[in-house]
Amino acid sequence: MLDTIIKNGRIVDGTGNPWFFGSVGIKDGVITHIGTFDIESREVVDAKGQIVSPGFIDGHSHSDLLVLKDPHFDIKLQQGVTSEVVGNCGLAPAPFYKENGSLLKEYVEPIIGNTDWEWPWTTVGEYIETINKSSISENIATYVAHGALRIAVMGFENRPPTKEEMAKMKSILEEGMQTGAIGLSIGLLYSPGRYATKEEIAELCSVLPKHDGILATHIRGEGNNLIPSIEEVIWIAERSGVSLQVSHLKAAGKRNWGGVFEAISIIEDARARGMDITCDVYPYDAGSTSLTTLLPPWSLEGGIQACIERIRDKTLRERIKEEVSEEQEDWDNLVVSTGWNNVVVSNASNNPQIEGMSILDISNITGNDPIDTALDLLLEEEGNVSIVYYHMLSKDVEKVIKWDYSLIISDSLGCEVGNPHPRTYGSFPRLFSKYVKEMKTLTLEQAVRKVTSFPVQRFKLGKRGLLIPGYKADITIFNQETINDLATFENPIQYPNGISNVFINGVKAIENKVNLKTSNGEMIKTSRLSCSCVKHRLHH
Repeated sequence: MLDTIIKNGRIVDGTGNPWFFGSVGIKDGVITHIGTFDIESREVVDAKGQIVSPGFIDGHSHSDLLVLKDPHFDIKLQQGVTSEVVGNCGLAPAPFYKENGSLLKEYVEPIIGNTDWEWPWTTVGEYIETINKSSISENIATYVAHGALRIAVMGFENRPPTKEEMAKMKSILEEGMQTGAIGLSIGLLYSPGRYATKEEIAELCSVLPKHDGILATHIRGEGNNLIPSIEEVIWIAERSGVSLQVSHLKAAGKRNWGGVFEAISIIEDARARGMDITCDVYPYDAGSTSLTTLLPPWSLEGGIQACIERIRDKTLRERIKEEVSEEQEDWDNLVVSTGWNNVVVSNASNNPQIEGMSILDISNITGNDPIDTALDLLLEEEGNVSIVYYHMLSKDVEKVIKWDYSLIISDSLGCEVGNPHPRTYGSFPRLFSKYVKEMKTLTLEQAVRKVTSFPVQRFKLGKRGLLIPGYKADITIFNQETINDLATFENPIQYPNGISNVFINGVKAIENKVNLKTSNGEMIKTSRLSCSCVKHRLHH
């Protein structure tokens, strides 16, 4: 007897092949039957008129702490997401060494949030085990994050590591890989990641090949420096012999719109000579990050508190203002080409009344110029300000979404309060409602592949992402006609329509928008064995 049969649905199996009518049989958390069969089952789910798909996989998010603060949290489950990859952009809560612990917390808080309890881990492996022992409702995989790694060993020092410091960073990375991390993530836009040279990153990446680990990168510049930044990470990957994932590929700032076409061409040329490079993209033309990211790199040396002191210093504040007001050669000053009217405060805990307002709007109210307004806000919030940033062209976004080598992500931040980017609540339904149904950028089958088997293959997440016997029963059932993201920039905290059921490891987690709090998720510790199945080469 089976545990569950899902019948009468249109099966989109994740391979990219055309949908077909059939049933799915589940027993002990695993898919046992696909197609037509006559077996008794304890539960029958009628999916008539709906799509039966592998569970969606968010291959790039910042839910590192959310999954521990609220193990049953709805934000991704209601979107049909059954697995998330965290530790992205060099930002993670581990490794967490007490001597530099406050620096790490200040660094990651605007992106991944914080907790009202002390972090019980030190190493990446201990963080993984903390998640493993918690009652999570979805599956989680993680990178080792370079920013956290560098802070643990060097703080916010803007200099090359010593031989001893490099050895220690390699040792910490090695521990993380041995305990199940999928690779190394770097955030070259963020301090202290931006202080690392390409040679330093390449040496650190020498740890990855023996673990079959991937390098994921928030590149150094997504605006004026997009092309040299793409070339830099390709150089790193080629020199160290690793697979490369370019995070949230975009061309930021009006003067750079259209730049994704050249970036794609460069990546395709690298693939043609045998390099394994892909990218990811979120389905919006606005991003989200921390307000400090818009400041000159030197102003963040020593950490957030050091930055705050520089803003308080009249002379240094004037230097910051002068540099933010002009185009820069050695770092991307996106404010100049985009404007303060496109920088919107999404989270400012001491000033909730301004959440959802642009820096320009706030400056018009206060009577200060926009740069002073932004700097004063950073002082009031002790540097912890999250923003939504309108800096992309919709046609560029569509180009990357359609590209064969892109997978779809949310890049959602871990701050669930304030006025967050709507991608937090709507990325995956938006893919199907806007880019499949409305714009026809992708077919249904192409879209499903980009959020199921493709990320599984890319991140080596085991027997998931396909509806075939022997694979984990992570399954999402949705109505192709009614699936719709309701989250907007004005009202982002809204769950989508059209997703009726979500199964995680064979157990129903969502039923008609009700979270059943089944706690059936698991920590995915990536495995290095490989096999060949159906259309894709998958690792399990």
